[in-house]
Parts: sequence; structure tokens; C-alpha cells
Amino acid sequence: MAYLLLKFFLSAAVIVIVSEVARRSSLLGAFIASLPLTSLLAIVWLYLDTRSVEKVATLSNSILWLVLPSLLFFVVFPWLLRNGMAFWWALLLSCCVTATGYGLTTWLLGRAS
Repeated sequence: MAYLLLKFFLSAAVIVIVSEVARRSSLLGAFIASLPLTSLLAIVWLYLDTRSVEKVATLSNSILWLVLPSLLFFVVFPWLLRNGMAFWWALLLSCCVTATGYGLTTWLLGRAS
């Protein structure tokens, strides 16, 4: 149980740090957010939980392919905001576009294997 709580609090700390730093400096907040901290934590937790380098390698490879459609969010969201769409609608539409990108990517990966 203590290990699970450690994982939870360390992972949550990353989110808190990014949001607090971003209030002071959007560039520094963006730098920290762009680091693959979530992926690194997930990779470490997976390795410690399973000791399987194969599972870690598979996760790492999957992350690589799924980073690509996640970039759609960072193109669509600021474009919608700058073109006058309300924040919550822009966020919702950007998430829908990103989800569609994930769906298309996983479909294409499934057909390629």
C-alpha cells in the first residue's frame, strides 16, 4: 500500500509542479510539461512492478507512436482559442480531434501489424 501511495504522490507532484511553475513562467512551465516525465514515471513504475524489459520496451515503443496524434491537440487548441472560440468549447473540440487522431493511429498500427 505504501508503494502505491508513493507512486500516486510522486506522479501527482509532477502535475502540481508544472501548473505552479506555469503560473509564473509559461515558457518554463511548457518546458517541464514537454519533458516525458509521465512516460518516465510509467516506465520506471512498470519496470519496478514487473522487472520485464520486454514490457518496458513495448510500452516505450507504443508511447512513441501515440505521441504523434497527441500533437494534434497542441496545434488545434491554440488555433481555436486565437480564433475566438470559448475556452471550454476549444478544449472539448481539441480533445475530440485528438481522440480521433488516436483512433486513426491505433487503427493504422493494427492494420500494419
